[in-house]
Amino acid sequence: MKLLADVHERNAALFPNAPAVVFGDAVLTFRRHWERINRLADGLHRTGARRQDRIAMLAMNTPEYIEAYGACERAGYVLTTVNFRLTAAEILYVLKDSAPLALIFEAQYAPVIDGLRSELEVKTYVCLGAETPDWAIPYEELLAGGSPEGPPFRARPDDGAIIMYTSGTTGRPKGVLRSQWGEVRLAEVMAGQLGATSDSRQLLMMPFFHAGSRSQYIGSFWKGGAVHMHRTFDPPMILRTIEEQGITHLHLAPTMLQNVLAVPDVEKYDVSSVRTILYAAAPMPVPVLKRGLSIFGPVFANGYGSTEANCTCHYTHQHKLNGTPEDVKRLGSVGQPATDTDIRILDDNGNECPTGVAGEVVVRSDTALVRYWNNDKATAETLRDGWFHMGDVGYFDEERFLFLVDRKKDMIISGGENIYCREVEEALITHTALSDVAVIGVPDEKWGESVKAIAVIAPGRHVTEAEMIEHARSLIARYKCPKSVIFIDDLPRLPSGKVSKVELRKLYGARL
Repeated sequence: MKLLADVHERNAALFPNAPAVVFGDAVLTFRRHWERINRLADGLHRTGARRQDRIAMLAMNTPEYIEAYGACERAGYVLTTVNFRLTAAEILYVLKDSAPLALIFEAQYAPVIDGLRSELEVKTYVCLGAETPDWAIPYEELLAGGSPEGPPFRARPDDGAIIMYTSGTTGRPKGVLRSQWGEVRLAEVMAGQLGATSDSRQLLMMPFFHAGSRSQYIGSFWKGGAVHMHRTFDPPMILRTIEEQGITHLHLAPTMLQNVLAVPDVEKYDVSSVRTILYAAAPMPVPVLKRGLSIFGPVFANGYGSTEANCTCHYTHQHKLNGTPEDVKRLGSVGQPATDTDIRILDDNGNECPTGVAGEVVVRSDTALVRYWNNDKATAETLRDGWFHMGDVGYFDEERFLFLVDRKKDMIISGGENIYCREVEEALITHTALSDVAVIGVPDEKWGESVKAIAVIAPGRHVTEAEMIEHARSLIARYKCPKSVIFIDDLPRLPSGKVSKVELRKLYGARL
């Protein structure tokens, strides 16, 4: 199969009455799903959309999100996903940078979009929900006007498929362009990592603008499995859904699993249907893993990657709490290179590091990004000779289990979300009371890491911690903002003049 549209068409033919998407009491079969994505693709075509035009999506988890992905896979449009947690200024940047022809949005975001319309060149606004403003088209009306056969053109393997924005070290989000062919390869790889089958029932609650949920559901669809979707993260509801729907697969960040395990009487729920719980980005803390194994059994797998590239998998059968000393040590790894993925560890001179020696992680894979949208500089810096430079530092053991030891990128991972220090710093420094500021990540029992700011107040000025946090909230998404701010006389610096983050972590990197 050359395209994900072929997967949808095949599922509609082979499993027409099987559930594709389940959202509460609503069930969308594969036949109906194929019809609706064709209607949406053609409806957009009738408003003027052509291959490689961008279609933006601003919504919380909803079945229409998967339909929007599917319409772009069918017609060769490029879906721009917009993080609903962003501020109006951040949303404006994403929409101006990607320049979508159409924007599909939930009604709850209509006031925000209305306030931005004068600065955008969007041709068609499509609204999900009962209260559609007079400047938008109701989503179902757009579908009703589209043909169930779809538009008179289809996507091509080398077409762009998605632009997902990820925060950049320059303080501006970077649009990660992924291809139609890359998404096909990712679906096949993820199906293997999940152990997906045609009777799989996957539960997803991470936001669908995120690479995590996206990669998971296309892995299930690759095998004709169903996707159950929750609008938000609700631990008791997750356990009830597993029990009532016989959920076989889940995607949970380590912090999310901790919250699920903390539900009162968690042991009383029937979770015997679960085959795989894939967690991502970081090793599971051993105490949490032990607790999870006692509740769910040997079902845990770890995946390492980024919006730009899928990298490794630590499979369920490799999670051995009572194995050899090497097995136990490998619980701290992120697994081995994924199928058809090449990974190298390079020193500062670009030479490959020997086993056990740490260096920069670089990846080559069909699933990797094509380029950064409108950002040749970032593309040239990170994508060299076909190898994507992850910005992480790690090493391989004798069996090529990858251990991450540090991050070259100045990034904090909090609750599964990537937060770049420089973006937060650039927001904070706009406060007139500050003369200097640096941001670091500190351990947090709930979120993994939290943002801490170390600030220098300008002479003759005054500002409180609460005021600084509130200032940040006015400029960047709430989850990126500092949980704490401390004030010092001067920031420690390296001979080059750069702030010494190593020294800051030594001095202030303890728990909040």
